[in-house]
Amino acid sequence: MATRGVRGATTADRNDAAHIGERALELVRVLAERNGIRPEDVASATFTVTEDLDAEFPAMPIRSLPGWEDVPLLCAREIPVPGSLGRCIRVLLHWNTESGQAAVRHAFLRGARSLRPAWAVRVPGDDDDPAPTRLPAAGPSR
Repeated sequence: MATRGVRGATTADRNDAAHIGERALELVRVLAERNGIRPEDVASATFTVTEDLDAEFPAMPIRSLPGWEDVPLLCAREIPVPGSLGRCIRVLLHWNTESGQAAVRHAFLRGARSLRPAWAVRVPGDDDDPAPTRLPAAGPSR
């Protein structure tokens, strides 16, 4: 059995704990459904958020999903590259599976669809989301 990386990303409309949690749950559910992932087969998961999302750890609501309470989850801050997509939640699931890497179905939702168009997945409410934000451009070099 191999450990495969399963990538996903989404955006949040606002820096609000409940909203960040909703978007993190949606992202993990989409990845699990698309790949048939069972929590007992997930070795670990790493979440990152952009610097404009600090109201909640995206891993917190995931721990409430049945079976996920024993999965090691880690949160970190994304590198704040000037001009990059803002209010973004990313995840890398480490999945133990017999599936080959080519069979893995990654999912980039909502405003994050622009990051990896080949992995873009539409979800209900996409059209109601505001336009994605961008992180501020860099100031003068230090």
